[in-house]
Amino acid sequence: MDLVRIGDKLISRRKIFRAIDRMLERRAAGLSQQDVAVEMGIDRAVISRLETLGEVRKGSRVALIGFPIGNKGELEAVARDHGVDFVLLLNNAERWDYVETASGAELFNRVMDVIARIRECDKVVFIGSDMRVRWLESVLGSDRVIGLELGPSPITEDRYVPPERVRALLEADRG
Repeated sequence: MDLVRIGDKLISRRKIFRAIDRMLERRAAGLSQQDVAVEMGIDRAVISRLETLGEVRKGSRVALIGFPIGNKGELEAVARDHGVDFVLLLNNAERWDYVETASGAELFNRVMDVIARIRECDKVVFIGSDMRVRWLESVLGSDRVIGLELGPSPITEDRYVPPERVRALLEADRG
């Protein structure tokens, strides 16, 4: 139910949710807590406490990339739970489809887009063959890449990746 009675007050949940959405949009746009508080007519501490209630992770922007992943749905759920900023997980069929369905120019643009997205991240959890992990470390720097090797290259079939291993890597990188 949208309306809740608390004593002599009738409270609209929808109105609260809209206000919180507006507050978060303004904060994401770069306004300070104080500026948003003044704009909304509330105390700055309210904004601070709401942000703390909803906080998933502090610190670095994180990407999760991997292929060929047999249980990508499970890993995507772990990534969502940990607020991962960019996720690209492919099973073997999707990996080959990604490469074979594009022209040379389209493939180049796709790869450049992925590289641009991961360069925006402070840390990249990369799941793949030993060769691919080393390549990404050489491109981004080993201090930014957290590698989870699936075995020696080439890997030609999907691999199961224990979700708890990915969860542990993401939790170890907090802050």
